[in-house]
Amino acid sequence: MSGREDSGTWTGGYAPYDLVKELCVAVGVIALLAVLLAVLFSSPDDPPSTIAQWSRQMPVDFVSTATAELDGSSGTGGYGPPYNHNGSGQHIAFIELQKWLGVSHPIDTANDFVINPLRSVPGAPALHSAIATYQAAPTKTQEGWSTAYATALEKATTGPNGAVRVAPGEYGPLPVMMNGLLVLAQSGGLDGALLSSRQFYKTDYTKPLLFMADGGLLSGRAEQQHLLGDQWGMMNETGSYPGQVWLWLYTLWYQVEPFKSSENADALVMLVMGALSLAFILIPFIPGIRDLPRRIPIYRLIWREHYRAQRT
Repeated sequence: MSGREDSGTWTGGYAPYDLVKELCVAVGVIALLAVLLAVLFSSPDDPPSTIAQWSRQMPVDFVSTATAELDGSSGTGGYGPPYNHNGSGQHIAFIELQKWLGVSHPIDTANDFVINPLRSVPGAPALHSAIATYQAAPTKTQEGWSTAYATALEKATTGPNGAVRVAPGEYGPLPVMMNGLLVLAQSGGLDGALLSSRQFYKTDYTKPLLFMADGGLLSGRAEQQHLLGDQWGMMNETGSYPGQVWLWLYTLWYQVEPFKSSENADALVMLVMGALSLAFILIPFIPGIRDLPRRIPIYRLIWREHYRAQRT
């Protein structure tokens, strides 16, 4: 070491210093900047989507989705665990995590989304009679009604009061049931019916979200906000605001094969990211990689002043 003294006696003047005053000024400036930057650059606080909004803006899409929920042909109806047993879920070879974990949040789309909410409507004998007629019919007859009604909905029109009009046909009790569900949804009653839960926390948004996801409302809103996978993907906030940068490594895999076209993309990406994360954690134990700092002594360049001082 050189033996040079690092400090000496101060011989200059002194000035008063108010640490509390400086702290208050710093906090005030930071608070003002935080508010200003939040106003200028924060993400917009968009109102949430609701079933009432969906049924008013897109009544035909709502009724078409409700018909699919009734016959079990919707995305939720055939999803599988954790909602039902109608699908095997995503898997990797013999690894079937969804099936192993089982149905933890059971959802019967016909009863939960259509029949049970309609039964809760008071003072509607025609509606309750239509429900009884539908449930008493054989499965093949129910499927015939649903198929015919779904086909008719492709050319349906919307009346001035928000009702859905279809061409005459053999639809059984479905027009009465679906019109009743549409009225219930437009009044906001269906939102409340689907939010009820038997769990500890009574407000559960799973059912309304799954119902809306089976229709065109959420996908349409995602497209408007540039949130689709071929636009920005999960890394984007609403609008043109940049999202969570740390998600780039996850979203990257969804843009390349074989993940891009695989039905098991989520499971495959989880496996890849799990393997990469484990490899990162185990770097100190992997031969070759753990020796790179010794073979490429970049640290000596960074700490060159320190090593020069040691040699003096």
